[in-house]
Amino acid sequence: MSTKIKIIKQGITSFNKSSFGTVSLFEIAQNIGISRGNLTYHFKDKNVLLKAILEGMLEKMEVQRKKSRSLPSFENLHNEVQLYFKFQKTYSFIFRDSQVLKLPFVNKKFKEMTEQTIKDNKAAIAFSIQLGNMKSEPFPGIYNNIAVMTWVLSFYWSAQNIVRNTSKNEDGEKVIWSLLLPHFTPKGINAFKKYFGEEYFNQIGEAFEFDINNYISF
Repeated sequence: MSTKIKIIKQGITSFNKSSFGTVSLFEIAQNIGISRGNLTYHFKDKNVLLKAILEGMLEKMEVQRKKSRSLPSFENLHNEVQLYFKFQKTYSFIFRDSQVLKLPFVNKKFKEMTEQTIKDNKAAIAFSIQLGNMKSEPFPGIYNNIAVMTWVLSFYWSAQNIVRNTSKNEDGEKVIWSLLLPHFTPKGINAFKKYFGEEYFNQIGEAFEFDINNYISF
């Protein structure tokens, strides 16, 4: 493994463990047994290292996305959501750190990726309507909002887990499907069950307790 690759790998590990703002290049160099001067020969500062990490991540993501973007189907939506979840684990500091997301070169790249993802979500909905798997929009704005919310839940799922300290059993993708399934036609429901299975469909989430007394104490 080249020194450059070692630095990138250690940078990801260190930034995930602490944060981009608190980790120094000296710490990264120490962790892989090289001098700070050797590290700065490859990456003159942390922002340059971050750019290399970001570009590597986006390149890997695009390779995976191209494998499943043949048709704007909900199978592709499933693949896209899982892709976000996968990369959030590997590069958690990028997705969780607002200071990193505000950096101009990071913000620009993520904005481009976000716009494409939302566009893909809209295409999946439009395609499903044409196939008869989804109903026509009940009133203007619903499906555009769902396309955006699908991205929001995918992108920020890891961060919300930290805030809510939720059980690992809670499935982010099932939360997304719960927004979409009420708009499916019977044909769409059958297609969904065929792809994901009857058991998956019956376990989208915990049943809602409609007794108001369980939420309000007087």
